[in-house]
Amino acid sequence: MNPYVDLAQKTIQTFLGGGREISPPKGLPKEMLTKKAGVFVSLHHKKDHSLRGCIGSYFCRHENIAQEIIKNAISAAVSDPRFSPLSLEELPAIEISVDVLSQPEPIEGPKSLDPKKYGVIVKTKDGRTGLLLPDILGISDAGYQVAIARRKAGILPFENIYLYRFTVERYK
Repeated sequence: MNPYVDLAQKTIQTFLGGGREISPPKGLPKEMLTKKAGVFVSLHHKKDHSLRGCIGSYFCRHENIAQEIIKNAISAAVSDPRFSPLSLEELPAIEISVDVLSQPEPIEGPKSLDPKKYGVIVKTKDGRTGLLLPDILGISDAGYQVAIARRKAGILPFENIYLYRFTVERYK
């Protein structure tokens, strides 16, 4: 198993099994302990690939990528407001992916997006922010991608926004 996904899996299993947060284990790749980046942890049902939880950050809020994975894996499993908390019994039926984000870069408009390659961040002057990861099933149009990110942040279609794009390294 990929070390990024393995860390998320062990984190969720340990937390669901006893409410304990793990520390980064020995033997992780060096970049997980030395680099900082935004990370999203996504949970999908293996059977139909429907979403079961997804939490992340577009900038690093913790010491390193490993800590970011640990915090976001727990949140994806038990704190995504769209879903009830995951149970330990459900875990074998769940597929976990970890996205490590590049540094977001400002763009002029949707023409600079390719929803298969780039994720998008929309922001308003007052701080409302919406994000959509790249390469999401059913999203192939940049305008639609921006509209979904706006909706997630409660930003109305007529409100001015700043746009940013980013890439991800996706681990499954």
